[in-house]
Order: sequence, then C-alpha cells, then structure tokens
Amino acid sequence: MEAMIASDQRGYVTAAAVNLVMKAQEEPATMEATLGATLAVPDGQPLVWALKALGHSRATRIYGPDLMAHFCARAASKGIPMYLYGGRHARARELLVSRLNERFPGIRIVGGNSPPFRPLTPEEDERALTDIDASGAEVVWVGTGQPLQEQWMYRVRPRLWTPLLVGVGAAFDFHAGLVSQAPSWMQRSGLEWTYRLSREPRRLWPRYARYNPRFVAGFARQYARYRRA
Repeated sequence: MEAMIASDQRGYVTAAAVNLVMKAQEEPATMEATLGATLAVPDGQPLVWALKALGHSRATRIYGPDLMAHFCARAASKGIPMYLYGGRHARARELLVSRLNERFPGIRIVGGNSPPFRPLTPEEDERALTDIDASGAEVVWVGTGQPLQEQWMYRVRPRLWTPLLVGVGAAFDFHAGLVSQAPSWMQRSGLEWTYRLSREPRRLWPRYARYNPRFVAGFARQYARYRRA
C-alpha cells in the first residue's frame, strides 16, 4: 500500500469475506468489481482454510479492522493524509475520528463523508468525489459494506486523484466502538460469524443463512475438481 502511494499509482484494495465471494457468484457487477481490485486479501478465516486446502500453503488472514489499524499506526508516523468514506451516519464517523486520534496521535484525517444508504444521485456522487480530491488524501478508507463498497471503488477509481482506496467493511463500527469484535479464539476458529450474528441477528441472519451453506457446497465442488486434477 505504501509503495503504491509512493509511486503515485492508482488502485484499490478489498478485504474479502465469504459474503463478498458468494455475492460475486451471483452478481456480475460484484464479480467485476472484485476481480478489478489491485489486491484482494482473505478477510474471513474460512477463506484461508479453503486457500490452504487448494494448495496455497502460505495463505494467511488479513482481517480488515487489523489492516486499517496497522496502516493507521504507520500513517500517523509518516504523515499520510487519509479520508473516511462510509459509516452509519455523520455522528458515528465523528466518533471514529475521535477514537483514531486517541489511539494514533499524529494521525491525519483530512476529511470524511457518510453517504446515505441508497443510490446517490449524480450530483451527490460528484460532490463526494470533488470533496475527496480537494482534501488531498492519499488513502480513502471505504466502509459502506460489501459488495457496495467494491462496486463503488471500481466505478469511481478512474475519476479520483487519490492513489489508494481500501474497502474494510465493518471496521468503521469496530474502531468507533459501536460494535464489539469477536474474541481472538473465535476468530481463529472460524466462529466470528456466530458472535456477530448474536450481536446483530436481524441484519446478519439472512446473509449467513443464505451464503454460508452455499460457500461450503461451492468449495466442496471446487476441492473435488482440484483433487481430480
């Protein structure tokens, strides 16, 4: 990520969860946006297990909230300006800014926007992109949820000067303290989804009920082909 900024490249990164992988199987726009990423890393532990089973022995989890935290620490020491796009609402984003400033003294948050949970009008879209470019940010953290954030990054990437866009999903809520994270042992065991479901059942139950079984079935078919090959 730092190398992309230093070389003045233009790209975007996504921390992919099972939800994004399965959405991409059903939605061509999500597939295109995911494959268009400069870098897609496995956010979910089940994806890491699947990668290892398919011969990628060095696969490791790149957890979106940890990725954001580690980079914020480096950015604070190097003065990298950053922009926050997403969050539940403006007050939640302000809380996130406050928490990041407390945790990473010297961090440069140069702007932010919490778009409504609906398609933006062309005028709203243009205002948001103008504000991002005017801020001078070198990294835009995007926390509008998968797969909307991937589709947004793919769509606006050619129109933004900012070198790097990074989709981190629920990291905004975690770092703002609005939602608690699963214990480390649950994350390592691939049980984080059960913890999150217990905290937000109404929002997450349809997602997990639909995509978790489909992921297991889809991986089983892929693994069978891999073994035959």
